Amino acid sequence: MLRDRTAGDPMRPEVKWTDLTRREICGWLAQRGTPASRRGVKYLLRKHGYVKRKARKTRAMGPRHPDRNAQFQNIARLKQEFLDAGEPVISMDAKKKELLGNFYRDGRLYARQAIEVFDHDFPGAADGAVFPHGLYDVGLNRGHINLGTSHETSEFACDSIERWWCAEGRKRYPHATRLLLLCDGGGSNSARRYVFKEALQGLAARLGLEIRVAHYPPYCSKYNPIEHRLFPHVTRACQGVVFHTIQIVKTLMEKTTTRTGLQVTVDILDKVYETGRQCAKGFKQNMKILFDDLLPQWNYRAIPAPA
Repeated sequence: MLRDRTAGDPMRPEVKWTDLTRREICGWLAQRGTPASRRGVKYLLRKHGYVKRKARKTRAMGPRHPDRNAQFQNIARLKQEFLDAGEPVISMDAKKKELLGNFYRDGRLYARQAIEVFDHDFPGAADGAVFPHGLYDVGLNRGHINLGTSHETSEFACDSIERWWCAEGRKRYPHATRLLLLCDGGGSNSARRYVFKEALQGLAARLGLEIRVAHYPPYCSKYNPIEHRLFPHVTRACQGVVFHTIQIVKTLMEKTTTRTGLQVTVDILDKVYETGRQCAKGFKQNMKILFDDLLPQWNYRAIPAPA
């Protein structure tokens, strides 16, 4: 039966699967005079190497950058240097936008009645949107999330860092003179956009801190610590709950904990941000951004005053 209903991966002969269910196999066996229970079919499938699996996102997409390993080694060195000196190491990224309103969300809850939501997720029917921007303190295992209500821009990303510093960083690192920021290379903190560097320079001036940035190579954002130390746990804390208001989102995310002691604080940033902005005229000639000799496209510093 499986011989005729088995498919495989042409690039990997050892990977095979069948589209039949256990119920269908039971019915086929019964028609041929050999009835079997679903439990028995499960045992037979396992005996022949068939185990229920799902696809795993493990293969890197896109070409492997020639400087990939060099950047990972550089990030590891910078992280250890800052941690040994007692300086903050912050992993930064943004979660996907969420609509506010009676919309479906993945996950299940223990409920006494069915949870009924709209059958379509039309943005026009939403009461707004929320843009979660996360910051994870690698040394202290603490997370901070700012919930934006406007747009995810470079200015928003830098305001998010400032809000974290004023609420958490300043009291936890009273003697800090610099900060290491780990982030991917796209989105609001794009490594190629000078509007992000302009916002970063303004942030360094306001905080009086040297902000060192280290971007992860292309297609490697999953190695950013926030992706596996904060965001999965925040998602778990919010699963299945309908985001009727931004206050519900804040309350749920603040409840995020782990057995290893993760704590999460949440703020709301309701400032309106303009999209499509360009850096100021003459910024590139006068900027106080110092690029590293090693892979300068991914490693640089924003200083609060001329060196």
